[in-house]
Amino acid sequence: MSAWQSLQNFPATWLALTCAAFLLADYLYLKSGRFALLNPVLVGIVIVIATLLALHVPYATYFAQARLIHFMLAPATVALAIPLYINIQRMKAIAGPLLIAVAVGSVTGIVSAVLLGRWLGLSMPVLLSFAPKSVTTPIAMALSARAGGLPSLTAGIVIVTGICAAIMLVPLLRWLRIDDDRVAGVAVGVSGHGIGTARAFQVSEMAGAFAGLAMGLNGLLTSLLLPLLLAILL
Repeated sequence: MSAWQSLQNFPATWLALTCAAFLLADYLYLKSGRFALLNPVLVGIVIVIATLLALHVPYATYFAQARLIHFMLAPATVALAIPLYINIQRMKAIAGPLLIAVAVGSVTGIVSAVLLGRWLGLSMPVLLSFAPKSVTTPIAMALSARAGGLPSLTAGIVIVTGICAAIMLVPLLRWLRIDDDRVAGVAVGVSGHGIGTARAFQVSEMAGAFAGLAMGLNGLLTSLLLPLLLAILL
């Protein structure tokens, strides 16, 4: 076995590549003054994809070694409970408007995806894959599979949606002259799930806390509303 083959089969090779890609992307993001298009997740993904393509490494080989990062998504999501707990009194004070905003955002996310997909003439499996685009990846993939969509396609769409939300957050808030971190957090949590929530924490802890709550509530509401809305729209 060659040295290169040994390196490919070493359990930590692709895990180390993923971590190094993100650290490099985050460094570039900070050095650029948090330039929106240099979002660390987006740049990190591009670096990893480019490396795998250049070295002709199958995705299955990569994922088998980088699975630990996938596993850590669950505890990372649970860790959002800490800022939620810290800001619980602020959330209780606006519980009614918060629930209404998340419900409207959930319905809008589903309906806009379906109507736009129909306008573009997408096939039914692709259309169903787009419908749960605004919730976190595990929930979106499960909803897509149950509705008859393509879970792998849904995963990609969810990631793109989150990156777009993270890129657009600050410029859009400035354009709309919104300076309330609670509003910013709810908006990006509903539309951009985990990636958007991570960006919200860079705005402030309060924005991140409200984004985390909105992300969770949106996942729950989308799970309940998606079958009903699909039956009406399709």
